[in-house]
Amino acid sequence: MRNNKYPYFPENFLWAGAQAASQADGAYGVEGKKANLSDLQPFQAGLTNSEIQQLEQDGMSLQEIQNNLEDEQHFFPKRHGIDFYHTYETDLELLAKAGLKAFRTSIDWSRVFPNGDDKQPNEVALKHYDKMINKMIDLGIEPIITMMHYEMPINLTLNYGGWVNKNVITMFVKYGEVLLDRFGDRVKYWLLINQINMIQVEPYLSLGIASDQYENVEEAQYQAVHNQLVACAQIQQYAKAKHDSQLKIGTMVADGTAYPHSCKPDDVVLAMWHNRMQYYFTDVAFRGEYPKYVLNYFAEKKLRINITEEERLLLKNNTLDYMGISYYFSQMVNASKNDKIPYSVTDNPNLDATPWGWNIDPQGLYNTLSQYWDRYQKPILIAENGFGNYDKLEDGQVHDQYRSDYLSAHIEQVGRAIYDGADIIGYCMWAPIDIISCSSQQMSKRYGIIYVDINDEGKGSRKRYLKDSYKWYRQVITSNGSKI
Repeated sequence: MRNNKYPYFPENFLWAGAQAASQADGAYGVEGKKANLSDLQPFQAGLTNSEIQQLEQDGMSLQEIQNNLEDEQHFFPKRHGIDFYHTYETDLELLAKAGLKAFRTSIDWSRVFPNGDDKQPNEVALKHYDKMINKMIDLGIEPIITMMHYEMPINLTLNYGGWVNKNVITMFVKYGEVLLDRFGDRVKYWLLINQINMIQVEPYLSLGIASDQYENVEEAQYQAVHNQLVACAQIQQYAKAKHDSQLKIGTMVADGTAYPHSCKPDDVVLAMWHNRMQYYFTDVAFRGEYPKYVLNYFAEKKLRINITEEERLLLKNNTLDYMGISYYFSQMVNASKNDKIPYSVTDNPNLDATPWGWNIDPQGLYNTLSQYWDRYQKPILIAENGFGNYDKLEDGQVHDQYRSDYLSAHIEQVGRAIYDGADIIGYCMWAPIDIISCSSQQMSKRYGIIYVDINDEGKGSRKRYLKDSYKWYRQVITSNGSKI
C-alpha cells in the first residue's frame, strides 16, 4: 500500500465491483431461461488471443448461430459462467466482507422475457432477482443494475433481425418498464445498455446482428444503435413519469477515444475526428440531438438512417442522468496508417500491454474522464476498470501484485480527475469475482480479487479463494482511497 497523491474521494463515493449476468450467472435453460447472444459463443481452443479477439469483431453468421444452437459437442462457457445464479448469496457475502459499497450486475433479458417477444414476463425470474437485490441491500451493498449486457434473446436476431428492427425498441422498453416497476423501489442507479458504442467492435453482441444479415452492414449498425438510443429515451420518459425522477437512468460507453500519433496536423485532426465519432453516442444521450458531424458522416457514406421527427423530439426531451464508462486501455491514431473509419486505430509503442495486447495507461483514464466531464458536466460512474491476466493458484493462494499495481495506478488517476472538478460517483472494478471473459470466452483471463477454480473447459471444483488483491482492495475502501 502507498499514499494516494490525489485522495479526494467524497465520503459517499461508491467503491464497487461489476460483472454481467451473461458471464457469471450460468444456469442455462433453468427456470424458463432461453438462449441469448452470449450463450452461443463457444470456447475456441487452440487459437491465439489475437485470433480470438478478431472473431469477436467478425461476429457470427446466421448459419453459425443456428449451428451453435444445435451444437452438443463444443463447450459454451457462458451457459455455465461461475454459477452465480445459484451462488449469489455466498458470493455477495464475500464482496461485503471486502467492504464493497455497491455492486453492478445485469439482469438477463432472456430470463425475464425468454423469447424477447413474450406477452408476459417470467415471474420465476423476477422472484430470483428480487432475492438477489434484497440480499445486496441486506449486506449494505447499493445495487447498480444494467438492463442489457449482451443478453438479448437470440430469437430477436433470428426472427426480427436484431436491433435494426424498430419492433425491438418496443420489446426492450416493455422489458425496461417491468424492471423499473418491479425493482425501482430498491434500485436507484440503472445503466440501460452496456457499452452502447461498441457497434463495430462487437456488432453481434452489441446489436444482435448476424454478420451476413444485412447487405449494408455499416448502415445496419448505425440504424440499430439509433434504435437503442430511442429505446433509452423512452425508458427515461417512463421513469420520469412513473417514478417521479427518483431513479438515475444512465448511458454507458467503452472508452474508444484516441491520442494523435504525433503533433502533425493530419494526426491531430484525425484524432479529433475519431474522438467525435465516439462522443456522438453521448452527445445524443445528453444533448438530445444528433451533431452535424455525424450527420455529415452518414451523408458522405450514403447511410440511410431512419430517424423520425417523433424520435428526434423524444431524444431532445428525455436526456439521460449520468454516464457509465469502461476503461481498460488507451489507443492511438496515425494518419499514415489509419483510415477515416471509427474503429481504425494503432497500438501505442510507448506503453506496456497485457497478454491480450491491451495497452496499460493509467493517465489515459484521467484524460478520458476529464474530457467527458468537460464536455457534459454529467456525473460519471467508472462502470468497469480491471486487469485481465493469467493467475496461478498455489496452496490456496494467488499472489497477484500486478493486479493491485494496475488498479492502484488507475484509482489514483480517478482521484486526480475528482481533484480537477469531475463529479465521479463511483468506481467499479471489473470483475471482483473471476468470470468468463466477454471477448475471449476464456476463464483463464482472470480479473477478480476472488479466484474461482474453473478452467477454460469448465472443469474444476468451483471453490472460491481470496487473492492477495482482495485484502488490498479492502484496505483501499477502508481508507476511502487515501491508501492505494
